[in-house]
Amino acid sequence: MLDFFKKPLHLFITLVVLLTLFFFLFPVNLFDGVIEIENGLIQYEEPRPLSLSYFIGIGYEDSEMEFVKDFYLTTKGIFMAFVFILGIPGLISYRVYLGQKKTNSR
Repeated sequence: MLDFFKKPLHLFITLVVLLTLFFFLFPVNLFDGVIEIENGLIQYEEPRPLSLSYFIGIGYEDSEMEFVKDFYLTTKGIFMAFVFILGIPGLISYRVYLGQKKTNSR
């Protein structure tokens, strides 16, 4: 089993899947976003951290969304999601690759 994680591609794919599942299944309000609220004639945008689980309908009650017209991630929030889901596993996998390369060259 440990040999499976010594291959950088296997490690990368496993980490990407695990982090994606974590961020989409648990309501971790970590990513910058905007909530558009419409209450009668009043419309305004409220910047706040959002969870990726909100986009698949997990982590909030319907009563909380009564006056919410829309919510979305800002550019910074999208960048953060890519860094957490793809960047960190990429760096870890690259580190494993360099460690193997160093061991093989001896």
